[in-house]
Amino acid sequence: MLVHSRTGRWTAWVTFAVLFVPLFALPLLVIVAASFSTNWSGAFPSGPTTEHYAAAVRGESLQALTTSLVTALTASLVALTVGTWAALAGAALGRKGKRVLDALFMLPVAVPSVVVGLAVLVAFSQPPVLLNGTRWIVILAHTVLVTAFAHQSVSAAIQRLDPMYEQAAASLGARPSYVLLRVRLPLLLPSLNAAAGLCFALSMGELSATMMLYPPDWTPLPVLIFTATDRGSLFTGSALAVVLMATTLLALLAVSRIRTKASFR
Repeated sequence: MLVHSRTGRWTAWVTFAVLFVPLFALPLLVIVAASFSTNWSGAFPSGPTTEHYAAAVRGESLQALTTSLVTALTASLVALTVGTWAALAGAALGRKGKRVLDALFMLPVAVPSVVVGLAVLVAFSQPPVLLNGTRWIVILAHTVLVTAFAHQSVSAAIQRLDPMYEQAAASLGARPSYVLLRVRLPLLLPSLNAAAGLCFALSMGELSATMMLYPPDWTPLPVLIFTATDRGSLFTGSALAVVLMATTLLALLAVSRIRTKASFR
């Protein structure tokens, strides 16, 4: 820890608690409490019940959760593939080429996600590529939004790689494809896992662009949460939000375990 004195450590912990609890932890705890409640009395929800969770894991809610998982997994895999390829290509192109690729991939992040949703809607609502009204336009929008994070994560990891490993393999007669598959990518595996987890989490919570694109038969869970709270079903929406948080955290925990094992290889 950067603070070595006992008084300094206590001060740091108290400051952290004062800032973290009201700004981050308390709102989430209120959502959890509301998910187990039937009414709101005073400053806190009341009327304990588990009915909201019974509805949140079946029927339309379960289908929405499945839709979010499929969308996030597909978008994350595609984003990781494209972002890794672009990061490797940028490292090979040199400084100027890398700057151009960085600018292109960061463009969707530099504008609001609703603008990206509108752009995808306009671009793919006419032949020859007609995706409007299908699940693929939602997956495409999520992929566009999260690819930048995969590209930046892998690009930063490539810059930290020690070139001696690749040079040693090449000096022993290894072909470039062998160096890439058996040396470079294994060294990047912890960063690839971290990028995949980030892309998955961002896709699971994406709402703005999704609201402009989703068809009736492909409704992700964040859209269902928004519509529930917009109709005044606050407690149902809270239960759905807790399910979304729990699912995302479990997926990130699984990715973290994979990353930990990869770092010891």
